[in-house]
Amino acid sequence: MIIKKITLILFTLFPLFSNAYFKAISTEQMQEKIKEGIVIIDVRRQDEYDKYGIIPNSHRLTFFDKNGRYNVQQWLNNLLKIVLSKNTPFVLVCAHANRTKIIGNFLNKNAIYKNIFELDGGINNGWIDKGLMTTKLPL
Repeated sequence: MIIKKITLILFTLFPLFSNAYFKAISTEQMQEKIKEGIVIIDVRRQDEYDKYGIIPNSHRLTFFDKNGRYNVQQWLNNLLKIVLSKNTPFVLVCAHANRTKIIGNFLNKNAIYKNIFELDGGINNGWIDKGLMTTKLPL
């Protein structure tokens, strides 16, 4: 599977130590963090945003394209425009939490950011399936 290959590449190319923090959070914890004003980074593709919407106030920042390709440096440069400090907590969101595990572990292992969370189950199983609202934004 392409995600397994990407994971292997990411973990082989970079150091395996970290001072960072990466944790899956429940829907309830996510709702609390939203009240606290946490930054939400949605890493899905445009077709997924169009189909399922996004959690309100999320930043859309696609990581993998539909063919599984990615550009780590470009993505990190774009993330830096949203998450301004290495210490700023943020939540990664994808469809089922598979991509966020890859991205979050990469960021964690390389100590790029220190307070990284992911929505357990992703937007489909950790948000929409719980009856919570998403919104569709224009391009």
